[in-house]
Amino acid sequence: MTAMAPARTAPDLSFLLDHTSHVLRTRMSAALGEIGLTARMHCVLVHALEEERTQIQLAEIGDMDKTTMVVTVDALESAGLAERRPSSQDRRARIISVTEKGAALAGQSQEIVDRVHEEALTSLPARDREVLLRALTSLAGGHLATPMESAGPVRRARQPKK
Repeated sequence: MTAMAPARTAPDLSFLLDHTSHVLRTRMSAALGEIGLTARMHCVLVHALEEERTQIQLAEIGDMDKTTMVVTVDALESAGLAERRPSSQDRRARIISVTEKGAALAGQSQEIVDRVHEEALTSLPARDREVLLRALTSLAGGHLATPMESAGPVRRARQPKK
């Protein structure tokens, strides 16, 4: 550090959250890859099983743009895990319907996701796990619930190279 560098007065929260999130995503990607799914595919399957949802609704839940959502659903359809169908409530809308094969794989992928999360938390004492989860839940539902508008583009976390 040079004499000109400002002294840090608090831990770098942005780095800590970005780094741990990135590492968790890479671990999740590797674990789900073992059964032929991506995290996005898992997200679509699980949320489409909860209730009748359109592609647009699922894209919002999974924080995906339209193009990414279409590619994800195309992959699920090609694998025989889901299909697009007319909505029972609005015939103009298309929902994502999960096949039996997709439902079985979603159950398996949820077990994987739960295991990866548990493994991530096991490095902390039990009391710290509860505090961390409570604090992150509070931040995600409160002060950090909604992104702010910015004059310049905000760079999203880097994605793993394939």
